[in-house]
This record gives sequence, structure tokens and C-alpha cells, in this order.
Amino acid sequence: MSVYVSLLRGINVGAQKMIRMEALRGIYQGLGFAQVITYLQSGNVVFESPATDPSRLAKRIEGGIEQALGYSVPVFIRQPKQLEQILANNPFLVEGMKDTKMLHVSFLYRPAGDTAWSKLVFPEGIPDKFARGDSVIYLYYPNGYAKARISNAFLEKALGVPLTNRNWNTVNALYRMAIEI
Repeated sequence: MSVYVSLLRGINVGAQKMIRMEALRGIYQGLGFAQVITYLQSGNVVFESPATDPSRLAKRIEGGIEQALGYSVPVFIRQPKQLEQILANNPFLVEGMKDTKMLHVSFLYRPAGDTAWSKLVFPEGIPDKFARGDSVIYLYYPNGYAKARISNAFLEKALGVPLTNRNWNTVNALYRMAIEI
């Protein structure tokens, strides 16, 4: 069995696509997954599966959610080793940094092409910073997430790829959960 972390995009935001974590765990268990654990109320699920293809696994979960709830939700799958690399390679994380509230990671649903990346242009004079990672975008919001000018909507439009964002503490927590299963 392999351990996976799934990140659901756009659930429990406002009054849209509400999913109770108990119901979400039930969907995953109904799909035959083991050790199903949710984190927070934003669609973070750590689980075990014998599956070996993350993209097929994501499609299977998306289908299970749509069948159970009647709407589609993009599901982003990562394995613990990938999360470990993401955590190790954040260019904005400086040694001794105690306040990581300004750090975020946007996960790409699928890789964006080099042409899309080359066309990515940011407004001048904004304090937000980004760095391209392996199927992620590292984000630094010095004025906080609420005041960010580099939003997921902006990045999705520019890259033509769905994204889901998690703060740095959530990424760390999901990694710890995944390696403890």
C-alpha cells in the first residue's frame, strides 16, 4: 500500500460545495482506501491505496465525489516524497524564519508548458513574490494572503492549469501526517 495526500480544490469556501469531513472520509473508505484521515475542513485527505498511478487515482476520487455529492471537485494527488521535496525546496524559507504565515504553495493540477510560463507577467510594484517549483508555485505574501495580488485565479488564467493553494503550515502538517501512517 502507498500513502497519498489529496487536496480538494474549492470546497467549503463560503457556502459553495460544502462537504463534511466525515462524509468525505466515507467516500474515500467506500472507494476502498485505508487509513483515511482528514485535516481541517478544506479537503485535505491522507490515505493508503494499492494504486500506483496518481492521475488515475485522482480521477477515481473525483468520480466518487461527483457520484456521492452531485458536483465535480478537482483532486490533486501528491505522495509524501513529493511533499518532502516541496518543503525542502522553498526558496522563500530562510533559516531561522519563525513566522511562516506569509508562505503558501499552489499545487498545479498538471504541469504547465514552458510557453505558458514564459508568458507569465506580473504587475509592476507589487510586493508578492513567486517561484516555480516542480508542479508547484511557491508564494511569498509579505502583506498577508488577504492582500495578495498574485492570486490563484491570476495564475490559473495565465498558465491555463487549475491550481489549489495551501499555506505553509498546512503543507507541513500534511507531510507529517503522511509519514506517520
